[in-house]
Amino acid sequence: MRIWFELSNSPHINMFYDLIRELESDGHEVIITSRPLANTVALLEQKGLNHTVVGKHYGKNIFKKILGYPIRVLQLVNYLKLNKPDLAISQSSYHSALASWLVGIPSIYTNDNEHAIGNIPSFLFATKILLPENMSINKFKWAIASNKLVRYPGLKEGIFLWIKNEYIMEQRKLNPPSNVNIFIRTEPQTAQYYNGKLNFLDDIIIALQTKYTITVLTRNQDQLMHYNNPIFSNINVPVKPLSFEQVASQCTLFIGAGGSMTREIAMLGIPTISVYQEELLDVDRLLIAKGLTWHEPNLTTEKVEQYLSQIPNTAPDSELMTQGKDTYQLFKNQIYSFDKKLQKPLLSTD
Repeated sequence: MRIWFELSNSPHINMFYDLIRELESDGHEVIITSRPLANTVALLEQKGLNHTVVGKHYGKNIFKKILGYPIRVLQLVNYLKLNKPDLAISQSSYHSALASWLVGIPSIYTNDNEHAIGNIPSFLFATKILLPENMSINKFKWAIASNKLVRYPGLKEGIFLWIKNEYIMEQRKLNPPSNVNIFIRTEPQTAQYYNGKLNFLDDIIIALQTKYTITVLTRNQDQLMHYNNPIFSNINVPVKPLSFEQVASQCTLFIGAGGSMTREIAMLGIPTISVYQEELLDVDRLLIAKGLTWHEPNLTTEKVEQYLSQIPNTAPDSELMTQGKDTYQLFKNQIYSFDKKLQKPLLSTD
């Protein structure tokens, strides 16, 4: 098969990388589209994944997003007509399922954000919809045909973490950091679902930068420029995105203002504070219930110091890792169920 992956945001690269490489090793051709959002293009290049940038991101403004939506759908339609894939796969790309439907290509769509209104066209036009078991669908249940829906166990981050966790834990043992390393992931400024404060961790960063090693992981050029201000002279601000393995192997404490990377670190048992400013997702509530994440939207320097003084010794959540392996296999099963060259899927598609 020729399989099209739409990797339109930074978390999608880690999520699908190993699956893409396995599909290629099985003899399938993979083609990839991307868009210039957050660290997406840089991470694709870092991973050595050939891709085609299609369209652009239309920023935070809701009217620009609405006007830009059909433009990018049509751009993808033109790409699909030229490249003729047999199957489309995407995570939270609100353009891909509709573009695929318009050219008659079956699609697999997955998402873990029950608040995102962009899910609606994808739920309506996707051939298969893969959602986490603990994600509520009440808000958009009317848009999901029951014969399309497949539930997967655990969290989407487990799809690649079950492969990486042993290596990362070994690196943490072999090369323990000599200092307290605090990694901070900034807020998703341009996301449709995000209406929280901007740069709201600045006072904490300024107060802690002379005491601890602080690395701020920015999402765009505006944030990069902001944290290159002389008042942040004692922090690290990588120009190019660090690999997930680099962050996870050296992290003492992770403070996340967004979603995916915060969940990834927490699932490994690394001390994690979520400062997410919007309504929590069901997948985040699961990690909080498991004690893997502390949610503190009004974080203070004192609370950071308190947390550092009582950091627990933890390990990767074994249940989530097992579920991640099962979900990886489920995704692969679903992909093979569309292979017309086979009399039946190579693996069961329960």
